[in-house]
Amino acid sequence: MAYRFSIPGSIVTGAGALEDALDILRGFGTRAFVVCDPLMVALGNLDTLTAALGSVGIAVTVYSDITGEPTDTMIAHGVELARERPCDMYIGLGGGSPIDAMKAIACMVALDADIDDQMGAIIACERPPLVAIPTTAGTGSEVTRFTIISNTRDDVKMLLAGPSVMPDVAIVDPRFTLTAPPVVTANAGVDALCHALEAATSKKMQPMSYTFSISAIKRIFASLAACWHDGGDVVAREQMAIAATEAGIAFSNASVTVVHGMSRPIGALFHVPHGLSNAMIVLECLRYVVDGAYPQFAAVARDAGVSRAEDDRTAALELLDALRGLLEELRIPTLREHGIDEAAFRAQIPKMAADAMASGSPSNTIKPLCAADLEAIYDCLISA
Repeated sequence: MAYRFSIPGSIVTGAGALEDALDILRGFGTRAFVVCDPLMVALGNLDTLTAALGSVGIAVTVYSDITGEPTDTMIAHGVELARERPCDMYIGLGGGSPIDAMKAIACMVALDADIDDQMGAIIACERPPLVAIPTTAGTGSEVTRFTIISNTRDDVKMLLAGPSVMPDVAIVDPRFTLTAPPVVTANAGVDALCHALEAATSKKMQPMSYTFSISAIKRIFASLAACWHDGGDVVAREQMAIAATEAGIAFSNASVTVVHGMSRPIGALFHVPHGLSNAMIVLECLRYVVDGAYPQFAAVARDAGVSRAEDDRTAALELLDALRGLLEELRIPTLREHGIDEAAFRAQIPKMAADAMASGSPSNTIKPLCAADLEAIYDCLISA
């Protein structure tokens, strides 16, 4: 069986990655449209980037209004500014939200389209090069052909995909992750772990994506807690930065499954950050589906060094035990501990299950799932 495997044209990693990549960026032209959030401005990360770009003669237009997870409204405002100030390249600086927003703005300018009309479409267009510089070790958006944008009209998170959504250059410089506080470190890190676990147990898993999944899982189990306990641990930060990129490559090629499918509606309706939403539901989701895929979960457990058990069921459950232990160490809350109202949540369960199934992600799960299964999982989550 043949597989297609996609990654950015260039991935530059390690200390000093930004400076090392400047010759690539200068080759794109002299005008950059930079998308970030206000925190990148406050922390000085934007200044670091603009100074580096200026050193090679690249002028910058900044759109820093990504205040939270990106919405169609934020994208529309960015598109308007980008049309006023044409550029030779787009650069996303920040966590997954600014990078996702950068991708969407670039593609909507090129398509001259309304992003709310793009759900389900394959995004393919001629657009300037895209450059992604992550400042959290989590979303992997710097290496994926996906972007997630909230449709405020229908209260749904849109998963948009296509070859034009894939960045041309990913600059993974761990120094930018040093500013991430513990809660962001934990949520982003578990998001990366979800990417890797889901990709490794997806119906669409392929040999190369699996290799990246396992490497990411090993690094995350070894380094995430260390980053959470000591944000200045440069070695652990670099390992997590690499892991998040590996996990992004894995799920960009093998897709996510039930966890991300069920997480997006929670984020859309209850305004929970994406990484936290995944972290709060991942264990319950995998507990529900593991009995339909013991061999696959057992293979992950053994290959990632989590279990030596020969029995598939035992090995698979030991993987979930390791996941549970990490979530407890990182103090990931339940839905109710996070403050979600039980009655309000239960009232939305049918819509969330329907929206999750419509996204297509749960259908990638090896165990067959229907809306009723997702409703049962949502019920368990809010009962915890």
